[in-house]
Amino acid sequence: MTRCNIRPSALAMNGRPHLLPVLATLCGIGVLSLMDAFMKNAALDMGAYTAALLRAMMAFAIVAPIWLATRGKWPARTVLKVHVTRGVVGSLMAVTFFFALTKLPLAETIAISFIAPVVSLYLASIVLGETIRREAILGAILGFVGTLVIVGGKFDRGNLNEDTALGLASIILSALLYAWNLVLQRQQALVAKPVEVATFYMGVAMLAYVPATPFLAHMPETGQLANVAIAAGLTVVGALTMAWAYARAEAQVLVPIEYTGFLWAALFGWLFWREAVTLSVIVGAALIVIGCLLATRRRPEQSSV
Repeated sequence: MTRCNIRPSALAMNGRPHLLPVLATLCGIGVLSLMDAFMKNAALDMGAYTAALLRAMMAFAIVAPIWLATRGKWPARTVLKVHVTRGVVGSLMAVTFFFALTKLPLAETIAISFIAPVVSLYLASIVLGETIRREAILGAILGFVGTLVIVGGKFDRGNLNEDTALGLASIILSALLYAWNLVLQRQQALVAKPVEVATFYMGVAMLAYVPATPFLAHMPETGQLANVAIAAGLTVVGALTMAWAYARAEAQVLVPIEYTGFLWAALFGWLFWREAVTLSVIVGAALIVIGCLLATRRRPEQSSV
């Protein structure tokens, strides 16, 4: 992970939650959750890798002209390193997540991915040398127990077959990458404008997919492109919205709002595929969310940045 000197904006530094970034994050999570639903359809149709590659290509084709039209300048070397690192991490995170969507219900996939904020605290500790607090340790334990509850529900229902096991392994790997992505997202949002963030994120991700294209990608049918095209548009809207919000409020204010993704996922999973949300998933998601909120909560003496 690349370090860089970042000076947060005044809005990010004053420690007070602001309504507009909060509302923007809520809308951004809803948009990206809907994108996940369309990408699940696309991944089922053409495979996770091909769907991820086409989404990156289409999203880049949408946002790059906007960046150029706003006279975007080539970033400084330190900023470019953050863009490249997040783009590569994001490409791996996305393809493993989309693969998991082909094996697991949408709500379960989103729920397990919620362990990422806790893991990101440990990554920040490694990178920045921060001390891991007791609350973070307890939060990690609760998050781990919540994940076990969701997986255990699969055992109880006799659904833990080979496909499900692959899906669980894939989403756990994706969640670990997402944790790294959260750290990078905050860095990126503070050194670049939203359009630049989205442009380089999708552009680098697209290039990261290219080397494996001859081995993993295949030509989809024309009728299969609609889902991924809609997903690409939603990706751009969601990325711009989230970058705008994270540049104007601290992560500790916005990360908890990301847990509304479970509600969006449950809704879209039911609307698209009539996926039922089981009690074990609800309990497991609740434990993970409580663990994350506990781990990311600041003490009074830490409230100022």
